[in-house]
Amino acid sequence: MTIRDLKSHLAPAHSLAPAVRTGNATGSAVDLRGYDSATVLVHFGAYTDGSHTPSLEASVDDDTYEPVTAADLTGDFVAVTAVGGANSVQQVGYRGPARYLRAKMTVTGASNGAASAVSVLRGHGARRGA
Repeated sequence: MTIRDLKSHLAPAHSLAPAVRTGNATGSAVDLRGYDSATVLVHFGAYTDGSHTPSLEASVDDDTYEPVTAADLTGDFVAVTAVGGANSVQQVGYRGPARYLRAKMTVTGASNGAASAVSVLRGHGARRGA
């Protein structure tokens, strides 16, 4: 079996840093310039209460953002509403035309919340290891 190096072909970036969330959060922009693919990883840790719904917004200019439609996603984001969603990772592909992505976490009914983070893995860079 051949072992291949995946690290040299990916460029990870945080959009939402790890935190316990009790309210809505909007992540920082991730620039996809120079990359031909992107995968969004939503990490959930400990869950106490509330509904935690991840989503993605896109922009061509890093100024005006719009929600990403299902047609531009491979897979679906799933709301975490119970302990069963704790300590999990959701993986959703992005195949839209926008240059910038940012994550959103919509939280309702949370007193103590849930730990979450969102990363964007950029791939198929114009330069290896870019």
